[in-house]
Amino acid sequence: MSAPSIVDLESPGCTDAVLLGDWHVVATSAEIGYGDLHATTLLERDLVLWRDREGEMHAWDDLCVHRGARLSKGFVKDNRVVCPYHGWNYDGEAKCVFMPAAPSEKPMKKARAIPHHVQEKYGLVWVCIGTPAHDIPSFPEWDDHSYKKVVCGPYRFRSGYRAVENFIDASHFPFVHAGVNGVIDDPDPIAPYEVYEDDQGIYSTEVRVTQPYGDPRGIPVIAYYAYRVFRPLVAYFKKRVVIADPARAHEGDEADRFCTFLTAQPVDQTTSIVRICCAMNFDPAPSDEDVRRRQDLVYAQDSAIVDTQRPERIPVELRYELHHRSDLMGQKYRSWLKSAGVTYGAFGSL
Repeated sequence: MSAPSIVDLESPGCTDAVLLGDWHVVATSAEIGYGDLHATTLLERDLVLWRDREGEMHAWDDLCVHRGARLSKGFVKDNRVVCPYHGWNYDGEAKCVFMPAAPSEKPMKKARAIPHHVQEKYGLVWVCIGTPAHDIPSFPEWDDHSYKKVVCGPYRFRSGYRAVENFIDASHFPFVHAGVNGVIDDPDPIAPYEVYEDDQGIYSTEVRVTQPYGDPRGIPVIAYYAYRVFRPLVAYFKKRVVIADPARAHEGDEADRFCTFLTAQPVDQTTSIVRICCAMNFDPAPSDEDVRRRQDLVYAQDSAIVDTQRPERIPVELRYELHHRSDLMGQKYRSWLKSAGVTYGAFGSL
């Protein structure tokens, strides 16, 4: 076994196998062009992302093995990352290929950056800092050309799990999103619904709510949410929308759907970054700006309340908070996290 890196010795961070072997979104593809060095943190591990001249994405520890400087403070030259401290050059295979202080010497074999698994999918950059245990979850509408797709975010939250739980909860709509996703003076009763588990995670039957501003078109709708959680920090809903005013029904179609694929990047146990991709098949389609305007509003409202929840780490033992049948999806999510072995960022998990 090779010796641990300085990063491992300095901060062990997360030790949950389910999270270390998972894919996590750490940026959008649009953020990183050739020549950019993008610093980010995943599970307390500082990373640098960069794209080479051929368009391939790389994710390394943000660390030069020479003297521990942050590679993200350097620059890209001739398709290599150049350390800002002593100018060591690292190529796309993470190998040091040039040391300015000894230009005629071949760098030693151990002179390497520390690379991680990285993929681009759904307009997002996914990184796994362990050994991937599975594929990136499927976004059902991504390859359907009848759907317009718009990437939104980033949105900062404290607990990524509480952000996911909020995402799969419809009963907060009239209060957190009054006049948008619900009506505060006439909140929707949440009818009983079912939650199931399969090899992709957990999912619900439809939950019906009324929404004054239910999608980027700005038309009051009756919405039917079907939720799914794919991974501890990846969730999705497919919303069937029906225009509430029969006189305006011609403005929509019974096949109208609005879908959202949500990811939460766990920076540390109580810091996360949410990014989403929305997909809709409305005709005419709303503009990207209209989609982002509504999402920015909704997620700002969400984070303002979710970030007040205590404890900041989500309780996975159900006895620690009070639950109602309308919280069924959230209850199942917490129990599912516990059974998956999630302890990092969780409270009460043994």
